[in-house]
Amino acid sequence: MKPKLKYLFLNLATVLFTLTISAQNENKKDQKHTASKPLYRDPIFDGAADPTIIWDKKEKLWIMFYTNRRANDATAKGITWVHGTKIGIAVSKDGAKWTYKDTCNINYKLKDITYWAPDVIEYKNKFHMYLTIVPGIFNDWYHPRSIIHLTSSNLMDWKFESELKLASERCIDASVFRLPNGTWRMFYNNENDGKSIYYADSNDLYNWKDSGAKIIKDRGEGPKVFVWKGKNWMISDSWRGLNVYSSEDFLNWNRQEKNILQLPGTGQDDKVIGGHADVVVNDGKAYVFYFTHPGRTPENKGIDSYETKRSSIQVAELEYSNGEISCNRDESVQINLKH
Repeated sequence: MKPKLKYLFLNLATVLFTLTISAQNENKKDQKHTASKPLYRDPIFDGAADPTIIWDKKEKLWIMFYTNRRANDATAKGITWVHGTKIGIAVSKDGAKWTYKDTCNINYKLKDITYWAPDVIEYKNKFHMYLTIVPGIFNDWYHPRSIIHLTSSNLMDWKFESELKLASERCIDASVFRLPNGTWRMFYNNENDGKSIYYADSNDLYNWKDSGAKIIKDRGEGPKVFVWKGKNWMISDSWRGLNVYSSEDFLNWNRQEKNILQLPGTGQDDKVIGGHADVVVNDGKAYVFYFTHPGRTPENKGIDSYETKRSSIQVAELEYSNGEISCNRDESVQINLKH
């Protein structure tokens, strides 16, 4: 074979090999994986709840922040086990398999502090966390709570920015969403007004003006607002599964008749109602990440034990039909979150 022709064939072979490898890599990138059932359990206290999920572009991992209650603490009296905890962190490459990483380093000093229900967003290469603070470890539910603002550059170390002045001294469960006009709206639960949903607005994520008015009158906590299928949605935890609302203007919300995650599933740790959730809209699909108390079945009603306290994180894919959202929690979830 002539040298020039041989050189041409070698180049062609190299190109074909490169294209083959590239195609294989793309297939791997698009390949979905079956989500674990349950999706995640905290290995320290076994009390993971209230998940929120964000992409870490530096580490190239999905990060789950969550409330962690001391479910396996046999010395905890009454409801003290839901207090006195740090925010847990789990990581995943694809959203299907999660592993424990650590707890957040939060620069907020208070004795026996309790951290609940983180909400984390990224804006202009800075991460913002809005976090519920309970100032101690208590054996009842009637103590002050507040929402604080923290910032971070690495999702591990968090700097205290401010305590937000909201509608009452008992506000929890912030959920921050950027409105179409570029401003920010925080939806939260005002426990002093029938556990209804209120809101506050901000132009810069630092300075917030509270509305002083309820936006959802129904009892419910853990609001989460997202856009999917060309509609604006909100879910909230009403302790009978999740309420679902839609809105044209993010002010007037219409509740759909059927809750999601109200009927128990059949999967491992999923035979009870689903609670306080996050929704990740990714590549046109929407996934609801929620938690369960697997031991809180009808036959265990009134029993206070490790089995009724422990909690698991689960995931289900949302479905859209005739203007409403539903999900079949018993279907295996094929997921590979893109970024």
